Amino acid sequence: MINTFADLNTVGSGSYAPDDVHFLLQPVQMEVTDVEEKERLIQTKQKHYSEMISLESAPTDVHKALYARALAQNGARMATDVQSLALALNEACTGSSIVLVSFVRAGLPLGVLLRRALIDMGRDACHYGISIVRDRGIDTVALEAIVQAHGAENIVFVDGWTGKGAISGEIKRCLNGDSRFPAEPRLVVLADPCGRAWLAASAEDWVIPSGILGATVSGLVSRSIWPANGGLHGCVVYDHLHEHDVTREFIEQIEAQRKAVGPVPQASPWTDSQRLELQGAAMHVVESLAARFDITNLNRVKPGIAEATRAVLRRVPDHVLVRDRNDSDVQLLMHLTESAGVSVEEVGAALGPYRAVTIIRSLS
Repeated sequence: MINTFADLNTVGSGSYAPDDVHFLLQPVQMEVTDVEEKERLIQTKQKHYSEMISLESAPTDVHKALYARALAQNGARMATDVQSLALALNEACTGSSIVLVSFVRAGLPLGVLLRRALIDMGRDACHYGISIVRDRGIDTVALEAIVQAHGAENIVFVDGWTGKGAISGEIKRCLNGDSRFPAEPRLVVLADPCGRAWLAASAEDWVIPSGILGATVSGLVSRSIWPANGGLHGCVVYDHLHEHDVTREFIEQIEAQRKAVGPVPQASPWTDSQRLELQGAAMHVVESLAARFDITNLNRVKPGIAEATRAVLRRVPDHVLVRDRNDSDVQLLMHLTESAGVSVEEVGAALGPYRAVTIIRSLS
């Protein structure tokens, strides 16, 4: 994409088309850690989650069928939301180019789609995939390389959704005092049930089709790995999942739907009162569940469909709570809990803005 990065050893574009994204991640190889052992090491503070990785298996046929159903059910919504967000970015960013910086992995599909939409609007837009790690921060090597190439004025951070707002808090903490960036970091997401993003298509907690698969819909890369020896954060390239990869297919399907939508309203940032209301409702749910399950570390509460689903796939779940067990948006989660033998409780309006929450089992 740009020669500035030629001296960085990166994984390139993964399985995305070369123009769609440039990953500023170095390829790493590491031993896999069993999920239960990983959970124990995280909770006893012997290792940080970003220093370990568990085996990522191919999605089962049922998982693939549920993904296909989510795509059929919500693909048009995602396409409309991408257009709505792109219109807002086109207006908000007045410089010559727009620089989309997606957080690996959940932000990638949205970043790719936003770049294509902006180019259709006649904008010069480029897209990078970088790492941000909860409690440890953003990959400063990657971010500085982007700033050197493009300046900071029109950098927009992209993620798929918010859960509790940990990542938006992490960006804010990392960029605090850096005058090149606005005090309120420009984080764009599709779904923002906790009101922590700068710009969102909606506050609804809905099943984003790309959010229910892992590497096979995001370029065949793992989630990011903290670099033991400094430099760029890393990732594992999952070549063993190649035959299951729908990365490009997903982009083309949503892109075709986006091109077919008529005029859509432009997304706009939350008003102060909307933001406070969303944040208050989300925090109330998290705190009440922490009290109910006697949890002191809020990282064990994973709210929102996408986070709840990932927690069942990648962590050791104890309880799953859903607003409505017949809701079509939670069917993959229901399937995974059944396979894992995890009990599901239907709690209705007690989940506030969320459709599902997973509570991680205490292993410390």
